[in-house]
Amino acid sequence: MPHTILLTGATGFVGSHIAEALVRRGDAVRTLARASSDTAFLKSLGVAVVRGELTDAAGLKRAVEGCDVVVNCAAKVGDWGHVDGYRAVNVEGLRHLLDATLGRPLHRFVHVSSLGVYAARHHYGTDETEPLPNDHVDGYTQSKVESERLALQYHRKQKVPVTILRPGFVYGPRDRMVLPRLASRLKERTVIYISRGRFALNTTFVGNIADAVLLAIDAPAEEVAGEVFNITDGEFVSKRRFFETVADGLGLKRPRGFPPVPVWVARIMANWREGVHRRRNSPHPPRITQAQLKFAGFNLDFSIAKARTKLAYTPRVLFDEGMKQALEWYRGQGSGKTSEATADGTRPLVR
Repeated sequence: MPHTILLTGATGFVGSHIAEALVRRGDAVRTLARASSDTAFLKSLGVAVVRGELTDAAGLKRAVEGCDVVVNCAAKVGDWGHVDGYRAVNVEGLRHLLDATLGRPLHRFVHVSSLGVYAARHHYGTDETEPLPNDHVDGYTQSKVESERLALQYHRKQKVPVTILRPGFVYGPRDRMVLPRLASRLKERTVIYISRGRFALNTTFVGNIADAVLLAIDAPAEEVAGEVFNITDGEFVSKRRFFETVADGLGLKRPRGFPPVPVWVARIMANWREGVHRRRNSPHPPRITQAQLKFAGFNLDFSIAKARTKLAYTPRVLFDEGMKQALEWYRGQGSGKTSEATADGTRPLVR
């Protein structure tokens, strides 16, 4: 049975793929978009656009009217800035959205979170039973932990049928932020390996996330309401393989393989550079941050066994095919372009 769905964050990279998947299968999709947002692609899909923001409680109530499913994909992302700026969108914006659903016959509320909520350390098959730390190394992940706890609180106390998905590093076509940024760093020859690039990257093809959202909507409430699911491609991809695949696909030199930087040295560098930038009140992050160190320096292997079992999630696209699609899109039309992919235009952070 088709649903009427409010999808936030649909003008972004991940949200646009979710919108496309929902429309393709026959759901009626509505999105909340700021006045400055480019909604031409969404309108071409037949998505109804309601102008407004997550901070506009009245606008949210109008947007959710008549919807039986809400998918929250909107977020402020980045690796720099005060935590309060992230909380304003990722926590308080979510609170407004949850409040707008109260008293309505809601089938499902899917909240797209991040594998970044786990501790900044090596992970080897970490699953959803892992307790989340109260304090994080950056404002984005701190706010994402708080937003998850808020959503689950609404499930327990207000009976909102919340399901949380935690994707990892997202890649694929229409990525106008992370891949162009990496291409620039490769051209500058400033990409270096930490621990020889041998550790796992939690790759998640954007189409696989869209599949997971559809499964979370369709699964029985007793299986998924109040539950959290890790979402990745379920495949080991090393940092070295990732960087070299991008370099080879764009005809660029591979990152220098020697000398590799140990994790402990990179941590000292990140702490020092962050301290300097904070003292200068710099609006931009340094070349290396604690958030980037987590991405580049730790083994990021997370179990998706729960998603396979309870959601019947099977990654449809694996790394080689997914990166082929991403690079073809970038070479064909994405190179050098930018687009709204965050809630406020901050520099992107891989999930």
